[in-house]
Amino acid sequence: MRSPFQGVLNIIRFNWHFYLVSLIGFAFFFFVSFSLEGAQKFCCSIFCICICIPTGFSLIASFYIYDSSNLYRFGWLDFSQKPNFIVNVSAGFDETSKWIAKTYSESTLVPVDFYDASKHTEVSIKRARKVYPIHPDAIQVSSQNLPLKSKSTDLVIAFLSVHEIRDQQERILFFQELERILTDHGKITVTEHLRDFPNFLAFNIGFFHFISRNSWIKVFEKANLIILEEIKTTPFITTFTLKKSG
Repeated sequence: MRSPFQGVLNIIRFNWHFYLVSLIGFAFFFFVSFSLEGAQKFCCSIFCICICIPTGFSLIASFYIYDSSNLYRFGWLDFSQKPNFIVNVSAGFDETSKWIAKTYSESTLVPVDFYDASKHTEVSIKRARKVYPIHPDAIQVSSQNLPLKSKSTDLVIAFLSVHEIRDQQERILFFQELERILTDHGKITVTEHLRDFPNFLAFNIGFFHFISRNSWIKVFEKANLIILEEIKTTPFITTFTLKKSG
């Protein structure tokens, strides 16, 4: 069970530097405006508005996505199926393995964490790891080499994690590894924000941290995977369900 406002509070906690800069900028222009008149005062007011609206909207969108929507009900998973072997992919921040282990109690769950501090330098991940320690059974892996047998995995869950692989070629190699370990009838679910217009409206320049749909499609094709289903959980979140091609 998630606590009220857990999602939006995590966003602030892991990215507090961004909100601190916004607060300082707003306070500066707000108080300076009292000593100005005319066009200069008007310009300061515009700057305050330009800081407040994107920041406030990103927090409202975050609350809607992570706290008010059905995102954490995982509606794209088929709970009637009983996969024998599940791999849960994280990138330094794993808030789903305990839930998956409980939901699929008859399955074997292997959490894998590909976080590499030398490659994945986002300060938000480092803060998240302090708040949410990795699962005690998690295996630290390379994004290019999964220590799992070929055709051993019935279900791979990658929830808001794989976008942390910033290099396109590295993403392709990683999905080729996922395709290798997948059974012939296995599935991969990839849940991500996309670099699209709704996420631009919600997160402004922060949407550059996400990957475009076309880039994801190219990755899947290069990894010999096809899309079985594409589900939108809110306009901001997309889940691709994949299987082996052919």
